[in-house]
Order: sequence, then structure tokens, then C-alpha cells
Amino acid sequence: MAETGDGSPTAVPQNHCDGSPTEVLLDRDASPFEDKLTGNKGSLDKEPETQTGEKPYMCGECGYRTARKSDLSKHMRTHTGEKPYKCDQCDYSAVQKCNLESHLAKHTGEKPYMCGECEYRTADKRNLSRHMKNHADDKPYMCGECGHRSAQKSDLSKHMRTHTGEKPYKCDQCDYSAAQKSTLDQHLTKHTDEKPYMCGECGYRTAWKPHLCRHMKTHTGEKPYKCDQCGYSTTQKCNLDSHIAKHTGEKPYMCGKCGHRTADKGNLYRHMSTHTGKKPYKCDQCDYSAARKYTLDNHLATHTGEKPYMCGECGHRTANRANLYQHMRTHTGENPYKCNQCDYSATKKCHLDEHLAIHTGEKPYMCGECGYRTARKSALSKHMRTHTGEKPYKCDQCDYSAL
Repeated sequence: MAETGDGSPTAVPQNHCDGSPTEVLLDRDASPFEDKLTGNKGSLDKEPETQTGEKPYMCGECGYRTARKSDLSKHMRTHTGEKPYKCDQCDYSAVQKCNLESHLAKHTGEKPYMCGECEYRTADKRNLSRHMKNHADDKPYMCGECGHRSAQKSDLSKHMRTHTGEKPYKCDQCDYSAAQKSTLDQHLTKHTDEKPYMCGECGYRTAWKPHLCRHMKTHTGEKPYKCDQCGYSTTQKCNLDSHIAKHTGEKPYMCGKCGHRTADKGNLYRHMSTHTGKKPYKCDQCDYSAARKYTLDNHLATHTGEKPYMCGECGHRTANRANLYQHMRTHTGENPYKCNQCDYSATKKCHLDEHLAIHTGEKPYMCGECGYRTARKSALSKHMRTHTGEKPYKCDQCDYSAL
């Protein structure tokens, strides 16, 4: 029992038998100060944490402890799966009210929290707090492996997984696992096909907010990432990083199977699928399957005729985002792919690769049936049809088809 009369926090007995949260017991002869505490439950819940560091409320499932009973109640929902906060505009539900409020902003588009340093706005107060640390010079958390520094301890924890390979977030519908929850959330949309983010200009929809932000730049023409060695600019930092590698020749990403090297991490992931042969993304209208979801999405457009990507200059529409980027170069005159042996430049890398074969005489693409070789992958694809008999180009007025 606590001593009465001095207003000190009461002792917190632990219930070691059943693991249930202990309750704060007060002496029957409690002082008026203690009576005031009992009248303010929120203050009492916080008291052990702020003054003694004690965490009397414990989860009987996993041992998680907290100083606040309300926090324990929220935590318990991670075990029960209870999501009491429901969206009145869709099927979304959440464990916490703050998560529902952030979700509702997707329907309204409202972003009330604004950074005073730059034009960044967000619907989530926590996102603003995290963003503000980008402006602060102080980055006290450092990785002992590579020297990476972070303003937030949680960011350092995420970074450390790049060294340990830990992927604690598991998909409950397939074998996929991720190092970050946000990455798992993005993956889950592949199973649900939900695309809550929509472009107000052309109706393009996506499951990922960053993709919508990137897409919007195709309408504004904004290219904030500039190369300091030539006139190249781009809408995405990752594109600039890949471009800069053309100047330096650096290819830091290597395949452990065959030694293939690339300047782009995304290209390495794509390359790795050539070794596994796995094509998990299946078309539900024909026998086509693909190693990557966006390749399947492009294929599906051949069935639906949908062309969600539109050029803001001339209205040209395409089913493929990469094709839109290539098309935009017809307006800008940009030829980013340069030959290092002559003045030739191209809008597409594949065209540069074909051109380089003129200098080297190399013909890397070979037919496994007859030994035919060519400098162009597209030429090999066409050639292969002479063996398979495939004639994909159909006349819509008669039975004629062509290679």
C-alpha cells in the first residue's frame, strides 16, 4: 500500500500468475491529492511512466508492457484482429482512430499539415513530424556497418535490415516478405487489385501514392532532378541516379548467379527473374504469364484496349508508362542515349544497343533451334515465329494473319 498524506505515486503490484494487466491500488485512507488522481484516470495511467519508468500493463500473449492501459487495449487488437474504426465510404477499417483519419484523407484529398520550410503537405501529422527532420542537420543515429546516419531511430532500424537481410513483415497470401511494412502494404495490393489513388486529369489509378505523384508530373512537365554533367532532367531521383551511372560507368549491382552487373537496382531484380524462370503473374483471359506485375498489366491492355497514360502535349495515349516517357521525347527532342564511338544518339536504349553492334559486329541474340544470330532482340523474336508458326497480327476483316 502507498503511504498516505505525501502525494507520492502508489505502489504498483504485479500479477505474475496470469499475465493480465495489473490495476493501480489506492489506500482507503488516501489523501485529497490521491483522490484528485482517481478522478483523472488519464493522469494516473501516465504517472508510472513519467515519474518511475514503470510499465504495469502487460500483454498475456507476447509480454509487451506499457505504462498506459489505453495503449495495452490498442496493442491487444494486433492479436485479436479487431478493427473498430470503419470508413463510411469504403470497406477500410483500422485498429486506431488516427489511422482511419489518415485513410479518410484519400477520399477527400485534404492535406491540412504543411511544412513551414518547403511546400510539403500531408494528411497525417506524424508524416509531417518525420518530414521536418529532413530539414534538421542533426542526425544522431549512425549505422556501425556503413556509417549511414539518420535523424530517427526507427529509420536506422529499417536501414539495419539492409545488412541483416531481416524481413519481418510477411504476406498471409503468399511467400512474400518485406523489410518494411509500407512495402508489404504495396505488395498486398497485388492480391486485392485495389487502386485508391486517382489522377484528376486523366483518370489514371494506382495502388501506390508515390506512383500517383510521379504520374502527375507527366501533366505538369516538372522535372526537378537535374544532371550536373549534361542537360538531362527527370521526374524521379532514381532515374537521375541511373543516368549519372552512364557518365561514371559505375555498375554497383551484381547478379550472384552469372556476374551480370547493372547501374540500376530495379534492373538487377528484373534480371534475376531470368534465372528462376518463375512467372507468377497470370493472365485470366489467355495463357500469358509474366515475371513482373507491370508486364502483366501492359499485356492486359491488349485485351481491354485501356490506355491510361496520356501525353499532355498532344493527347497521345498509351497502355504503357515507359512508352509515354519515350513518346514525350518526340516533343522535347531529348536523345539521352549516346554512342561513345560516334555522334549517334537515341531516344531508347534498345536503339543504342542495336547501333553499337555496327561498331562491334557483335550478335548476342541466338536462336536455339537453328543457330541464327542477330544484334537485335526484336529481330530474334520475329525469327522465332518461323519455328513456332505464331502469327500474332490478325486482319479484322478476313482470316489473314502475319508474323
